[in-house]
Parts: sequence; structure tokens; C-alpha cells
Amino acid sequence: MDPQPAELVIVTGMTGAGRSTAAKELEDLGFFVVDNLPPTLVRDVVRLVDDNHGISQPIAVVVDVRSGSFFDSLQANRHQGVTGRPTTLLFLEASDEVLVRRQEAARRPHPLQGSGRLLHGLQRERDVLAELRGDADVVIDTTNLNVHQLTDRIAEAFGTAESTRLKVTVTSFGFKYGIPVDADFVADMRFLPNPFWVPELRALNGRDEPVATYVKERPGAAEFLEQYLPVLETAAQGYLREGKRFMTVAIGCTGGKHRSVAMTEEIAARLRERGYDTGARHRDLGRE
Repeated sequence: MDPQPAELVIVTGMTGAGRSTAAKELEDLGFFVVDNLPPTLVRDVVRLVDDNHGISQPIAVVVDVRSGSFFDSLQANRHQGVTGRPTTLLFLEASDEVLVRRQEAARRPHPLQGSGRLLHGLQRERDVLAELRGDADVVIDTTNLNVHQLTDRIAEAFGTAESTRLKVTVTSFGFKYGIPVDADFVADMRFLPNPFWVPELRALNGRDEPVATYVKERPGAAEFLEQYLPVLETAAQGYLREGKRFMTVAIGCTGGKHRSVAMTEEIAARLRERGYDTGARHRDLGRE
């Protein structure tokens, strides 16, 4: 069967209502996201994504009053259905009081404020957006939502079982090359005997069975795995509650060739057995 066109989500709404947060969450959910796009270019973006990524790639575009006169064409583009994709219009709003507070905290003028007050800009924006607000497929009032609650709402509306799973990357590294700057957790395997000093293992690496077996059978290895995995699972559940969908676990040894590689593979395998979308990487393997 031919693949069906994926969803096109048009994100719009009031300035300060959370469009950037929604766009970031949609990107985390696997959408190809374009921010501040003139509505007249929506069809061009869809065509380019179709050509380069295929029609199964979901797309999200953020359009708002910053687009000026181009904004008037959004309704026409949407109703014409010219993209060939099922289209959802997501509208974000909030009370004037909250929008004023957020805008003042950001210390940025409203795009329609001109020489008047911030409230005047908000009122003009509401007038411009009134028709879109009435036609929106999904409306989210962010007045009483924090960032995490908003991302949860976006995930509920547009996420799939696959895209809302926590994605865990377990990476090995060598301390002599530096700790990975993107690591959420760092564990040091230098408490285990080094296979480098075993002549028949020196030329091998942690993905080779003799080295992996040697490392996992050393005193303390099994105890470390039994106690460290529950820590990672506890953190993973907390990440999901807080709306984070990516976790990086760095496992280090001296050179990133033997102990860290073997333990990275084992930790990744055990996390996969527990249902986590987990990949193993080896940053420094092959550098020696």
C-alpha cells in the first residue's frame, strides 16, 4: 500500500501564548518544523519536504501576525486544501493579564503595539486572529499552564505512542578525551580492572565477546548494573513527567575502548528489555 500523507499542523495564536514552546515540542515529536513562515509559502514548504523526506514526514509551520499582510492569505491557503495533506489548525491563547505579564518579562514590544500600549497591540492581534480562532481545530488556553503542562497537551494532541516514548542514548567515552558535554548522567567504569593489561584482550574492544565477558565478570560489575539501572529508570520516569523525551547516559573509562564500551552495550540492552527506546553509541572507539 502507498504511504498516506502525514499531518500538517499550522500553529498560530496570540503573542506570548506559547507558540515557540509548542513548536519545540512538535519538533521533539518528530515533526519538520518551520517558524515564522509567511502563509503564502506553506505550499512550497510542503512540496520541498515531500520531495526530500517523503509524504510520511509530518510538518508543522508556525504563522502569526509577524507575517504582516501575508497573514491574510492563511485562511485561503488552508481552505483550498492545496497541500494534499490532512491539516490541523492549532490556536494558542491566554488572558490579556497573563500575556502582558509574559511579554513584559520577555522585555519585548508587541509586534502590533506601534507607539501605543501593549494592551492596544493585544487587542489588534485578537481582532486579526478572530476568524482563525473560530475555525481552529484545536484551541489550547495556556493562561493557567506552565511549560511542562503545555508540552503535555501538545503531546496528547499530536503525539503517537512511538513519538512520546522516552529516547535514551547510552554513549561510551574516554576520560582522557573529556566528558561528553551533553550527558545527563555520567558513570565511571575505572573501578573495574582494565582489559588493556590482558595481552590477548588489548587489541579487542568492548563489543567483542571476550572483552565483554571479562568486564562483566569482574568483581563489582554485576552489583553496579543491578543498582544503577533502577536509578536510570527512576530518572526516566521523572523525565517523562516533566515533558523531557531525551536522556543521555555517558559511561566512561580511560580510553573509551574496553570497559566503557562493554558496559554501555549491556546497559543499553537492559534498558531496551525494559521497554525504553535506547541506542548505544561509542564516541571514542577507534581513536587509539
